[in-house]
Amino acid sequence: MNRMQAFRIDRFGGPEVLHREHVTVPAPRDDQVLVKVAAASLNPVDVKTRSGGYPPVQEAQLPYTLGRDCAGMVQSSGDQHGPFRAGQPVYAFIGQGQGSYAEYALVPREALAPKPESLDLVEAAAVPLAALTAWQGLFDHGRLQPGQTVLIHAASGGVGHFAVQFAKARGAHVVATASGEAAEFVRSLGADKVIDYRRAPFERHTGPVDMVFDLVGGDTQDRSWAVLKDGGVLVSTVSAPSADEAAARGVRAVRYTARADGAELALIGRLIDAGCVRVHVSEIYPFDAMQQALHRLEEGHNRGKMVVRL
Repeated sequence: MNRMQAFRIDRFGGPEVLHREHVTVPAPRDDQVLVKVAAASLNPVDVKTRSGGYPPVQEAQLPYTLGRDCAGMVQSSGDQHGPFRAGQPVYAFIGQGQGSYAEYALVPREALAPKPESLDLVEAAAVPLAALTAWQGLFDHGRLQPGQTVLIHAASGGVGHFAVQFAKARGAHVVATASGEAAEFVRSLGADKVIDYRRAPFERHTGPVDMVFDLVGGDTQDRSWAVLKDGGVLVSTVSAPSADEAAARGVRAVRYTARADGAELALIGRLIDAGCVRVHVSEIYPFDAMQQALHRLEEGHNRGKMVVRL
């Protein structure tokens, strides 16, 4: 077990810079756990990282293994008295270290959580980054409360499909934008109203809302100000909303990046096991097809999550 396969980049660029190579299996520090990866999900941040558009990964850190989350079995722990034991099924958003597109991944202990019992390892791999992004946007930054109304843009995607379900589980009224083809899928997640953004401007079909959860940016974000109530909040994962615009309208504006949090991930796992949230995996690829899988991700318009199985 001294060597492993990993998909890495040694320069930034297009699909051609991603390659598979054999590297040394890393050894965990006291605050880390070595996970034997069973599956890893694909996220837009992987494409940004590969192309050089993700600021936390700079040229000095190359070569770099892509992949931000995974599910698998604990191989070993730097702290032999820690909470995770060898052979335990776990899942994690691993943060900004070397990635999970590999046979083994180092995970900070505080980022790790037990795998939900109701999910297999492939399904579990689809959860961490997307679900934490949705959870933290809605509740940590947006402070969504029961009875409030939230507008969720791009509701059929990886983050969006979790956001719809989390908001409904919290007791919120959910208005969602999606393509006409994805509308029924989004309704099945619990959305109270689905607006086909291709047919009509969303701002004509929704009244004032307490929160806009923006997963699109650009013109969609610009038009979202008009539907916010006084004292509302616009939360974006994509681009920083204008602080001046927010102040002029009497609302809050937040742009954030998800953080690794094993405690929140464990809470999400309990919601999944309770049947409050379901995980939609749209496509599963073998490890050998990593380049093909990332190309498919770049094409966009995916429902739920895409996963690579090792």
